[in-house]
Amino acid sequence: MARGTPSLMALLGVLAMAGYQNRDKLAEMLGRATGGQGVPGEGGRAGGQTGAQMPRGNDGSVGAMLNDGLRDLLDRFRGAGHGETAESWVRSGPNRPVEPTHLESAIGPETLDELAQHTGLSREEVLSRLTRTLPDAVDRYTPEGRLPG
Repeated sequence: MARGTPSLMALLGVLAMAGYQNRDKLAEMLGRATGGQGVPGEGGRAGGQTGAQMPRGNDGSVGAMLNDGLRDLLDRFRGAGHGETAESWVRSGPNRPVEPTHLESAIGPETLDELAQHTGLSREEVLSRLTRTLPDAVDRYTPEGRLPG
């Protein structure tokens, strides 16, 4: 599979580095973005970067970038035959766990290698962190059972 888009790479990188322990800050950041306000450049830190340093989405906001990343992530899981797993994270109800091999097939080995290089984590650690944090993170970012507008 091709390299990840900047939106997908940023979303996964933030989740791998910030992890579940910072889920409230990440949810707050995405929540502000879905209100159309974006994230001010002088805001809090996420994954070691300020809002001003993080990649931006189509409308110039960090929130749009995260929304684009969520859409790309779900599309990749569908394309890899694991759409039901990823869609369980969006829908109300229990989240299905993701197997490391399924995550790798969805995001692609090139994306995984790039995440490891940019985060300084081993490939295995990136997979481990993402399999632990991704289902709950997507669930929190889609509280109404659908992707943000």
